[in-house]
Amino acid sequence: MTGTLLLIMMLAPAVAAAVSAVAQQARLAERLNLAAALVVAVTAVPLTVSSAGGPYYFWGGYIVLDLTGAWVLLCTGLVYLLAAIFSVGYMRLVGEDDRLWGFYALFAGFAFTILLSAVMNNAGLYWIAIELTTLVSTFLVGFERGPESIEAAWKYIIIVSAGISLALLGTLLFYWAGSFVLGPTYDMTWQALAGAAPKMNPALATLSFLLILVGYGTKVGLAPMHAWLPDAHSESPAPISAMLSGALLNAAMLGIVRYMTIADAATVGSLARTALVAFGVASLLVGALFIVRQEGIKRLMAYSSVEHMGVIALGFGFGGPLGVAGAFYHMLNHSLNKSAMFFGAGNVMRAYGSKEIGAIRGVWQRAPVMGPLWLAGAVAITGAPPFALFLSELVILRAGLERGYAWAVAAMAVLLIVIFLGFLNHFRAMYFSEGEESGAPLALSGWCIAPMWLAMVPLLLLGLWWPDGLWHHFMAAAQALAGARP
Repeated sequence: MTGTLLLIMMLAPAVAAAVSAVAQQARLAERLNLAAALVVAVTAVPLTVSSAGGPYYFWGGYIVLDLTGAWVLLCTGLVYLLAAIFSVGYMRLVGEDDRLWGFYALFAGFAFTILLSAVMNNAGLYWIAIELTTLVSTFLVGFERGPESIEAAWKYIIIVSAGISLALLGTLLFYWAGSFVLGPTYDMTWQALAGAAPKMNPALATLSFLLILVGYGTKVGLAPMHAWLPDAHSESPAPISAMLSGALLNAAMLGIVRYMTIADAATVGSLARTALVAFGVASLLVGALFIVRQEGIKRLMAYSSVEHMGVIALGFGFGGPLGVAGAFYHMLNHSLNKSAMFFGAGNVMRAYGSKEIGAIRGVWQRAPVMGPLWLAGAVAITGAPPFALFLSELVILRAGLERGYAWAVAAMAVLLIVIFLGFLNHFRAMYFSEGEESGAPLALSGWCIAPMWLAMVPLLLLGLWWPDGLWHHFMAAAQALAGARP
């Protein structure tokens, strides 16, 4: 049954992409993408639940469903569904009906590559899947064909490909290190690498992991390798911005997490974790500095993504049950929250005809339905209670203290306060500053507002109540990651 559900999940976006490309009909492609997203989201829930009995291996061991991969599938499925709903109302306003079939074909293909990366049980195939996400999403970043979007697409593919090349070099070095234990040829599965890790040369294992960290860290958007992220997120169509931030970054972080278990098994985990924590703090610092002085609304959201990837990196870097639990919980919370924020930004940009924060005023009066919802999302994304990101950040802070990273905890706490003040100051200006009189109320489709509700309501509930089932899942995942060390 698990294998059948996983096959259905993978086939849904793949078939939607193929049929959309062949039929070349905008409305058909729109419906197919929405249907595929619904299938992915629905199947992701039982797959996440069933992963507790795994790991499960399929297709000769090349595919694995485990606790960590299943969680990325769940986050991806939810964001894909929200973005697919939002795109129905949003993309009809773009005025590119003759090209929309291509957008939806690429959209579904992008979702497929992200899902595929989460279940790859071979380090080399995982690298290929991550590279495929880059190739497909580049066309989505530049879809609007403006000078800025074309520049962002080129910047994205060049910088990320350079980072991914380093990850490939790290992968090859890990294979070489394993060959001294397993022989010149072997299947480079995560289990094989973890089993060989205790006998690997520590210096070679350290070098390999650092290359992996910098390489996949570029894809994650960790500072200082984040230069592509603000441009790509800000110039993409809003539903693609949500997919980049809420789904793709998690899939790339999964690679770092899997290699971290190998570094632990190779007895170089202390240095590896310190490096990941350092990148996490750097990301928070860069996010804070650019958020405070930001002038573009979607770039503000993009630097917030840099910040939150830093928070997740800190959670996994701290490690232990609390660190892993906080990081996984933050993955889900950030995926939901950032999707709502990009949807709101897209709605406001279309209504005001500007990306500049200074040109957006009177949102509260002009958007009586969406306005309070977007403002609640802004409060939530800064980690304020009673929303779920407050809980996940609090757990990560506790993990840091428990694991002896007091310096990183202090830096994280101070920078989160700076980000809270800076981020909400921009929203204060957009909602409450005196300026030109507000115009007519924004005419927003239900397709553009409903996914914001679907993201924010669970975010509030998860902030008030941490379900026992999620806690057990995170504890099992922490144990499984620790168990990779023989």
